[in-house]
Amino acid sequence: MVTGRKPYRITFANEKGGTGKSTTAVHVAVALAYRGARVAAIDLDPRQATLHRYFENRSDTQDRRNIDLPTATCEIFDGDTVEELEEMAERLGQNADFLIFDTPGRDDPFARHAATEADTLVTPLNDSFVDFDLIGQVDAETFKVRKLSFYAELIWEARLKRSRAQLEEHRREMDWVVVRNRTQHVEARNKLRLDKALSELSKRVGFRIAKGLSERVIYRELFPSGLTLLDKGQLGELGTSHLVARQELRSLIMGLALPKVTKPDPELELA
Repeated sequence: MVTGRKPYRITFANEKGGTGKSTTAVHVAVALAYRGARVAAIDLDPRQATLHRYFENRSDTQDRRNIDLPTATCEIFDGDTVEELEEMAERLGQNADFLIFDTPGRDDPFARHAATEADTLVTPLNDSFVDFDLIGQVDAETFKVRKLSFYAELIWEARLKRSRAQLEEHRREMDWVVVRNRTQHVEARNKLRLDKALSELSKRVGFRIAKGLSERVIYRELFPSGLTLLDKGQLGELGTSHLVARQELRSLIMGLALPKVTKPDPELELA
């Protein structure tokens, strides 16, 4: 249950681009809003500003159709210091149950900060060893994990620090979830190797693994309107691909195991 003054922080972070961070972040934010939560979001990528643009498009659709959609307050961070970021987070978090950070697909000091301060850290990965390299390196012959990446060590150290301060500062333990996106194009033998490598690394580093979103045209088509697969009444007649996508989204939301809020909304049900 979400309690207390500070909002629950969810950070979507991956130093590689094209993994579906913003798409996943938008759908999670809207899912929480449908549950009755107050959601705020910070877009840490002022160059692309995909998250912010998505919510702008959503607002435009509401005005154009004269409808009311659950949504999130979203701002772009373009400051120069971590202190400025925390000031924005404190301001937006005053009236929020959840505070979502969407990070750029590159190494960035503000993304690192948001990742290490997250209550839930979501790292979307495409099912490839190119993306796997973000969190660990594998042997070229055996495909066993040889070493942790800098990023994984960063999160590991942050979790240890959080654990030591948990009782003293009343901080939540970080939940790190690696979300496997776009799994349907992966060749069977390669997928098995990835399964083993991720399983091995998850035990060493302590993250959970969740199945994410497939590469479906529907996600790209929704961006101009700012709609999501949760907006059942606004999507028209749904095809099989849409229904399958809704089911995988439902599974992802459940897999993240985020805290509950006090006012569940039946509209979240995707069946």
